[in-house]
Amino acid sequence: MFRYKVTLSYDGTQFLGWQRQPEGRTVQSEIEKALSQILNTEITIQSSGRTDAQVHAKGQVFHFDSDKELAGEKFRYSLNRVLPKDIHIIEIKNVPTDFHARFGVKAKHYQYLVNVGEASPFFNNYRYELMRKVDIKKVLLASKDFIGRHDFRNFTSKEIDDNGFIREIYKLDISVQDDIVTFDFIGSGFMRYMVRMIVGTLLAIGIGQEEVSFVHERLLATPRQTVRYKAPGQGLYLVSVSYQEEA
Repeated sequence: MFRYKVTLSYDGTQFLGWQRQPEGRTVQSEIEKALSQILNTEITIQSSGRTDAQVHAKGQVFHFDSDKELAGEKFRYSLNRVLPKDIHIIEIKNVPTDFHARFGVKAKHYQYLVNVGEASPFFNNYRYELMRKVDIKKVLLASKDFIGRHDFRNFTSKEIDDNGFIREIYKLDISVQDDIVTFDFIGSGFMRYMVRMIVGTLLAIGIGQEEVSFVHERLLATPRQTVRYKAPGQGLYLVSVSYQEEA
């Protein structure tokens, strides 16, 4: 049996998310359908994690097993020919059978784009058209409280977590260019809606709905007090996934 690690990108606009569902178009179902067609057997894939409806990826990763030894570049070409145009396979590598796309993750890099200037119909599906001026100094100041190892239970919709909602954010960079605010997150892992809730909270601070101290207070709040701010899905990108063996 051979195991293959696959890196891909996709435009999430027309998908209900990554995970296969009984009804509706998902990234996982489209890929499994294409692989099963080419290999003439049912294929199930395991990803580094799920992305939600309208969320994009520049470097998502999954693995699958096959009893066939596949020529990476030739097979990549064939798979891209079968897949819909909003999914593109970047790389296919043969890896040891103990590699796991989800459990071997060392870090993930997410990016979120916000437009604080004039709206454009050409970018509605690829960034958050906030169209409001944001106090970046306050956003930067509040963002520092997210860096490090914290209990993020108030920044996710997840009900139960085996790790006690503990995650570590290694880096949170925020930059502004031509009215586009870019948030770059690198961390050990991110729970459902976590990045979007963090961005939504920072934007709420930036437009004066909350004080800078709100982040610190909500990180420590018990019992659970989930924040009500959540930036929309179309501004979020999974940029890359790194693994232990790549260190």
